[in-house]
Amino acid sequence: MEDEDLSLSPGTLAILNEFLKEKADRERAELEKIKNKNYKDLHFQEDWQLSQFWYSCETTDVFGKVVKQLLQAADDASFHIALLSCPSLYKSVKEIHDTVQIFEYDKRFAAFGEDFVFYDFNEGCEANNLKKFSHQYDLIIADPPFLSEECIVNMCKIIEFLLKPSGKVIFCSGVLVEPWLCSYLPVKKCKYQPQHERNLGNEFASYANFDLDHYIIR
Repeated sequence: MEDEDLSLSPGTLAILNEFLKEKADRERAELEKIKNKNYKDLHFQEDWQLSQFWYSCETTDVFGKVVKQLLQAADDASFHIALLSCPSLYKSVKEIHDTVQIFEYDKRFAAFGEDFVFYDFNEGCEANNLKKFSHQYDLIIADPPFLSEECIVNMCKIIEFLLKPSGKVIFCSGVLVEPWLCSYLPVKKCKYQPQHERNLGNEFASYANFDLDHYIIR
């Protein structure tokens, strides 16, 4: 094939160049926010290879309101929150309460400084860097990246390790994981169904070890 056959048309080349320019501009803006420690306004694109799917604005608002009510009921400044594999909730939760940490495999979120904790669900709670967080959290919101039994079981073990004895759990995942999930954690399926920016093929549900719907349906 001749080299000229592989060249792009002027119109296609213009579109490609515009896309690359917009991408470079976004990355430059994000780096500037990191430099200025403006973490709340950082925006990351989903990485589908890591099975990342961001929640809709409605869902992040709902969980933010739930967190606010739980904080008011606890009336405890030392209330600690952990977000496991659900970084799209960070901004709405952080605006309400400062003591929140993201447990993530994706190291892009190290941009959030001390709020970021690297973890790999395959390692379970045996990872050395997790040991200092044993039974530290009053509320854990988790959304495992995969729907396999291995992933769900390992996530449950990590949650048990991180959660305070009286702590609360909100677990979001596909309905097909319910048998595995409910056999490891004392949670029940809730009426509330979290929504995503992109429609997922699997039916999604929320589970909790407390009456989550009470804080949503009011």
